[in-house]
Amino acid sequence: MNNYPKALKIERKEAVVIKAEKKKLNKEAIGAYLFIAPVVLGLFIFYMVPAAASFYLSFTEWDGLTAPVFNGFENMINLMKDETFIRSMKNTVIFTFLSVPLSIILAILVAVLLNQKIKGMVIYRTLYFLPVVTMPVAVGMVWKWLYNSEFGLINYVLGIFHLPQPEWLFDEKIALISIILVSVWMSIGNNIVLLLAGLQGIGTSYYEAAKLDGASRISQFFHITVPLLTPSIFFVFVMSMISALQMFDLIFIMVGTETSLLDPMRTVVYGVWESGFKYFEMGYASAKAFILFIIILIITVIQMRLQNKWVHYDS
Repeated sequence: MNNYPKALKIERKEAVVIKAEKKKLNKEAIGAYLFIAPVVLGLFIFYMVPAAASFYLSFTEWDGLTAPVFNGFENMINLMKDETFIRSMKNTVIFTFLSVPLSIILAILVAVLLNQKIKGMVIYRTLYFLPVVTMPVAVGMVWKWLYNSEFGLINYVLGIFHLPQPEWLFDEKIALISIILVSVWMSIGNNIVLLLAGLQGIGTSYYEAAKLDGASRISQFFHITVPLLTPSIFFVFVMSMISALQMFDLIFIMVGTETSLLDPMRTVVYGVWESGFKYFEMGYASAKAFILFIIILIITVIQMRLQNKWVHYDS
């Protein structure tokens, strides 16, 4: 009986402490929610709501002025018969599966070189990253001049050495390749930064042990660097794939809207713009965008499922 008042006091103190901790946690939670509220609100207003509206419009016929008219799956059925859309889908696939591997391979090689301790490394890293912070419109305009078959700098240099001077943007065989090269030039800087971060997270003990075993630099690269860099490579691969499937700005700036060679370079997103803002077929454009969304979603899910077979997270 004598210990009962003491035990009661201890329980009350513990209750007061727990209550104070809960209040503290609630205040911290409120602060956290306030900090993320602008991002969540912006995501909802500028992404979720337009995405939902686009999904609805994909089942309608709408010119952007009058009221939308529901037409069911008519837009989807017409897309399957639309040769222009099918061609744009092929162009998008070709663009993606050529530009993404090329960009990643070059980024890995350059990142490894930039990870060395040499003088002026900060300058080199800055130069490689400059295209990333440059507006795509500016990049497109500059490269359009460089590719000019009459007075472009590239053909001028080729002419000095008496080499062939192709019409980069007007030759159906190489026009898409020309756009791919510019896209790789733009994206490689961002990939280098991400891969550099991964390289700097690899412990030096692996390389020291490999040197003791007599492993060459090439062997170290393929058996240490690449396997331990796979998490960064995977992230870069997924983001690059999504970005490539949505290619629009470079083609719009460098090719334009009125050219006979647009078909070999038209992508799905270019077709979305064309249907929506050139022909005012907003419902048809939304259907194209919805199909592209489904394709990107499926590819991303497949990538996430397959990562366990080649991505090594233990470094």
